[in-house]
Amino acid sequence: MELFNFEMDTEHNLLPRDGIVNYFGRVFSEKEANHYYNILLNSIAWKNDEAIIFGKKIITKRKVAWYGEKEFEYTYSKVTKKAHLWTPELLQLKKKIETKSGETFNSCLLNLYHSGEEGMSWHSDAEKDLKKNGAIASVSFGAERKFAFKHKETKETVSLNLQHGSLLIMKGATQTHWLHRLPPTKKIQSPRVNLTFRTIV
Repeated sequence: MELFNFEMDTEHNLLPRDGIVNYFGRVFSEKEANHYYNILLNSIAWKNDEAIIFGKKIITKRKVAWYGEKEFEYTYSKVTKKAHLWTPELLQLKKKIETKSGETFNSCLLNLYHSGEEGMSWHSDAEKDLKKNGAIASVSFGAERKFAFKHKETKETVSLNLQHGSLLIMKGATQTHWLHRLPPTKKIQSPRVNLTFRTIV
């Protein structure tokens, strides 16, 4: 089921069952989105991501950074990371997203994709450190990229394009029943910065 160019209804659940995903579209003006994009590209403590896959350490081209209200430790792909403390800009973004979504967050994982050739394979954000069924707010700056969901049992798929300055919220049982990914594409050469605001318990 492709969901391109639909009318923006923030209450509309993009998933047909077993979870809740709401797309708010662009919640930042072009000027605001460009401002945050440039600041995040140049001020965040970016580092190549690491993962342990089949016992081997893999270092990705994609870069990541982890921020929060305290020095949380967070483990995914069998690698533990320690959070940096919020920057003023991340606190501004957090406040705006919390106001828009009605949710609260205490941490943020940021991803930097240098071009469309860098993506993310099918996965769910269901690490034990995360609040069970808690909301995850995904904010996108830079290149517009396709984002896809796949039901773990029925294999149904849902996809949409995430715009520059947009907000997507995943909550409820979404991570239990659905996988998501950012498919790679050779058509896009410019960078994308993605922020996923989360709650660590």
